[in-house]
Amino acid sequence: MKVKTILVSQPEPKMENSPYSRLIEKEKVKVDFRPFIHVEGVDAKTVRQQKIDISKYSAIILTSRNSVDHFFRIAEEMRFKVPDTMKYFCQSEAVAYYLQKYVVYRKRKIYVGKRNFVDLLPLFKKYKDEVYLLPSSDVLKPQVPETLEQAGINWTRGIFYRTVISDLSDLRNVYYDILVFFSPSGIESLLKNFPDFEQNNTRIAVFGNSTINAATEAGLRIDIKAPTPETPSMTMALQKYINDVNKK
Repeated sequence: MKVKTILVSQPEPKMENSPYSRLIEKEKVKVDFRPFIHVEGVDAKTVRQQKIDISKYSAIILTSRNSVDHFFRIAEEMRFKVPDTMKYFCQSEAVAYYLQKYVVYRKRKIYVGKRNFVDLLPLFKKYKDEVYLLPSSDVLKPQVPETLEQAGINWTRGIFYRTVISDLSDLRNVYYDILVFFSPSGIESLLKNFPDFEQNNTRIAVFGNSTINAATEAGLRIDIKAPTPETPSMTMALQKYINDVNKK
């Protein structure tokens, strides 16, 4: 069956010339964006109940833009002025760049990984005497604590925000040729919102091994996988699949 409509279970990209824009233009398909999950911050009282006093930490580990936003939100709620001496360990350049929303970049001690969390391991070992705080969601990839334990550093996890399933009831009678997922939480949201979901001719596209596992466990048929050596991005995987089926 030819592909005409795609639903991506994420917010719409803010950049004008995103890979999805090129996909829409080249393949003449309709692509909608809808977050299947969203993030809600916890309050300062909940953070204090976790026995977290931000003043006790000399370094902050930031894995995403959400962790940046919610760390500074909680600091403000606690009326804690983050000192200039604070060190920031950012999982990627994108996270480090986003940090500029809150701090003057050139005046701060900011250490950046390549992309994956494990890339920070040499930095943690180099700065093993710091006392680290990891502001995170209630959902955390196993690789994160595994890497921190391997580094042998003094670290504490604080749940500063939660991943919440979005209400998708307005999509009950809306059908798409492809549904695109990037996390196990997205699969969980689909099944919570539509417990009677039947895949039929709907194609499922998934990104990453944990999402593949979640979709498989849910009994879904996976038609498109990324990343692969041939298609390292989701848009490339979608384009290849659309090319193959729409030409038939």
